[in-house]
Amino acid sequence: MKNIKTLIELITLEKIDENLFRGENYVTPWKRVFGGQVLGQALHAAYQTVPADRFAHSMHGYFILAGDVNTPILYEVDTIRDGRSFTTRRVVAKQHGKAIFTMAASFQLPQEGFDHQITMPNVLPPDTLLNDYDQIKSLQETQPELYKRLTIIHPNAIEFRPVENLFQAEVKSHRPYRHVWFKSREPAPISLPMQHQLFAYASDYNLLTTAAIPHMEKALRTDLFFASIDHAIWFHRDFKIDNWLLYAMDSPSAGGSRGFSRGNVFNEAGHLIASVVQEGLIRNLQDKKSK
Repeated sequence: MKNIKTLIELITLEKIDENLFRGENYVTPWKRVFGGQVLGQALHAAYQTVPADRFAHSMHGYFILAGDVNTPILYEVDTIRDGRSFTTRRVVAKQHGKAIFTMAASFQLPQEGFDHQITMPNVLPPDTLLNDYDQIKSLQETQPELYKRLTIIHPNAIEFRPVENLFQAEVKSHRPYRHVWFKSREPAPISLPMQHQLFAYASDYNLLTTAAIPHMEKALRTDLFFASIDHAIWFHRDFKIDNWLLYAMDSPSAGGSRGFSRGNVFNEAGHLIASVVQEGLIRNLQDKKSK
């Protein structure tokens, strides 16, 4: 993904018919549609069918089949309900006549109410940290295969600055906690709906792999297969994707070839702007079977 303009163009869908939209794919090096792309595009499709004064507060998606990067995706939107305060939509993404992803999303008219949040973790600020590329440069000579695996998934439109450098000279297993600052590399003066859609795209990076952190020593000696099963986002407060956001992630559990991870996202002022959860498949590639 070259820049934020290219990413916005990818997420923006073509309207084919009433409640029917078509999206193109970013051709990933791993030859499957990136889950964050589908999350962003599905939310874009839903947003096209709701009143302009309502904004997403939650979305829950299930990944059903691996997407074919060479085939456009059709997004069908069901207008489930239009209430006085809330609007509910269901989106089904299809390729070759089969559902590859389904999502339910809820939108709300802005309203006042109780307000509280948890405290942002006390971590190093982004201006003191190297980006993820620079943090792993030493691996280019010492562990070239690992370096290739870590850089092949990198989106140039989004910059990530991890607080913990998990890939130093000697890779070790750690407790399942991780903190990563991220933002768009370029200014993005865009509407709140598009902020949500870009956030949905970016939220799929780093979260599932947090479940592998306690198993790093073994994982890096194994050809692992990662695939999202489900992904949910709750938007709590407004934000700007071109300002630094802290993704505070943890993985309470892994088992049954699945990893479960959670993330709280804060802006630099310490405001909790979103929460994310994800469960995904983590399996030895040699043992991989269809989901």
